[in-house]
Amino acid sequence: MTSTEAAAIALQDNAALWSAGEISASEVVDAACDALVAGLDTPALRILAARTRAEADYDVYDLLPPALEELGLTFHPAAGEAAQEAVVRALARRMLAGDLKPRELTFRIHQRYGHELPLTEWLAELDDEYDVLEYGDRTVDQVDAEVTAEARRLAAHPRVPPPPG
Repeated sequence: MTSTEAAAIALQDNAALWSAGEISASEVVDAACDALVAGLDTPALRILAARTRAEADYDVYDLLPPALEELGLTFHPAAGEAAQEAVVRALARRMLAGDLKPRELTFRIHQRYGHELPLTEWLAELDDEYDVLEYGDRTVDQVDAEVTAEARRLAAHPRVPPPPG
């Protein structure tokens, strides 16, 4: 994966996480700056990346959708299954990057979606597994390995389309 592809994925992940209230608007601006540094460059992306931390809370809502659109990326409004799945995949990538522990991933997914979202049913079940480890013959490492395998599956599909240019 090229640095521009990675930056596009990170920007889209941050957009999904921000839309769901998982991260702050300033983190979206940081991702826009990283995207510029990686070589992605559109007028709306430059405007978004130029926001200060104070401006981010007020401006990201209006500036993010056109920045993503110019890059050929999708912005999922907070409601809807596509938005939920985008958040799940973004959290899975964060876990694989070491920003979350496997147990944290399952807890956050289970807390947010319960057993209601088909895409996350296995992670919700694995969260339940963590809760009963002391009563069974499985270890934390075994459950962590299953969570990691599921995170890899989730993170691998679908891919963000390649940026234009």
